[in-house]
Amino acid sequence: MSLDLKPKKWAGALRAVTLGAGSRRPLTVGGGNGLPLHTFEAAFPHRPVLALEIADVDPPRWVESVRQPWEGVLGRPAEAARRAVERFGADLLLVNLMGAHPDRGNRSPEQAAADVCAVLEAVNVPLMVKGPGAGKKQNEVLARVAENCRGEGLALHSATNEDYKTLAAIAVAYGHVLVAESPIDVNIAKQLNILLADANVDLNRVLIDPLTGGLGYGLEYTYSVMERIRLAALGGDAMLNCPIVCLEGEEAWKAKEATVSADKEPNWGSQRERGIHWEVATAMALIEAGAEVLVLRHPEALARIRKQLDSWFSETPGGAPCR
Repeated sequence: MSLDLKPKKWAGALRAVTLGAGSRRPLTVGGGNGLPLHTFEAAFPHRPVLALEIADVDPPRWVESVRQPWEGVLGRPAEAARRAVERFGADLLLVNLMGAHPDRGNRSPEQAAADVCAVLEAVNVPLMVKGPGAGKKQNEVLARVAENCRGEGLALHSATNEDYKTLAAIAVAYGHVLVAESPIDVNIAKQLNILLADANVDLNRVLIDPLTGGLGYGLEYTYSVMERIRLAALGGDAMLNCPIVCLEGEEAWKAKEATVSADKEPNWGSQRERGIHWEVATAMALIEAGAEVLVLRHPEALARIRKQLDSWFSETPGGAPCR
């Protein structure tokens, strides 16, 4: 018995956003014109890409099983960047400037910019740069980073509904991509993009971060919101058709199931394997919901997710277009 599939044709499609410019090896995400992974009825010119997170300072809250692959380079962002790209195969990097937070070191905008410039010299992949949290310090930090790294096509994380004007202006002035962050809410995600467009930000230079929870910690809520964003985009909503980025490694490794030791819960098995499984399971759900950029923490999680993406999209690592 044959199965007669009737392809669904949609009025809209995702925007294609290019990350990286100047000395970077550019990477384009988005552009699909169908539901996630529906390769039998839609074209996806660019497969999801995988980033690893590196920090400007030694991240005290990372559990030992996450810290181990980064031994010797934690708090040394340029060296961590080389390891992430050359050994672990990251498509791009998230540089988390957590050390600039007033309560976590209060490093200066100049120090933060110097760290990002050092990473740019160490590797040639695109960079996302995450500030220390919405507010005056974040604006100061990302403004200095954007100015010192002008023309490199950084993705600045992130503008919010309450605090977007400064970042919108510097993204436009210095040629960067902007991440629009909303609190798991479709209406706020759309409103923020409207505000950015009114501030002369080209939405072809915007990624949506809808926020996410790890498996068992709000993931299903994020999944439903991402589905609604994708359906609106495919229906022709030009304010919601930007590619989605998810910082899921951070969330997955917050779950107690990923971090509690085997000594405390012997029936749960190896904490390292459990944590990696938690990160992979979270990532797989988000890819199915429509994530185009995934930011991970454990290199083994990246390797396992890449293997699955290769099986879905191409036979060779690096990936050819789906159709």
